[in-house]
Amino acid sequence: MKYEFREEKNVYGDLIFESKFWKLFLAPSQRYLGTSVLALKREVMNLRDLTSQEWKEFSLIVKNTEIAMNKSFEPDLYNWACFKNAAYRNESGEIKAQIHWHLHPRYKDPVIFEGIEFTDPDFGYPPGLKEKTIPDELREKIIIHIRINF
Repeated sequence: MKYEFREEKNVYGDLIFESKFWKLFLAPSQRYLGTSVLALKREVMNLRDLTSQEWKEFSLIVKNTEIAMNKSFEPDLYNWACFKNAAYRNESGEIKAQIHWHLHPRYKDPVIFEGIEFTDPDFGYPPGLKEKTIPDELREKIIIHIRINF
């Protein structure tokens, strides 16, 4: 599937989990350890257009994702956000929205995972937009931890 004329891996990151209606990805930027994107598998413009089955499954995935993150990395809280702004920034000018949620696990204290330190200087405030790229091998280890605990 393509989003905004790009492959979904380049938009959302690496696939962690897929259900009937949703896909969970490890986001490209890991400023906050475990930052993820939960994307609906069909094109929908507004949250009001989600079916009751999609909402029900969304609720279950949120619960299971937070449990998996707790077991994997022990964040102090979670920020979930649904923006849809990128739908207006494609090259054709056509409004093309894909419902997706950004998950930012937040950490009061620095976390060390596989020898890499992750800090959250914005703890208690909205997530910062600063990028943090990590090696592919580390991304894979994060994904494995989440999958094991899902």
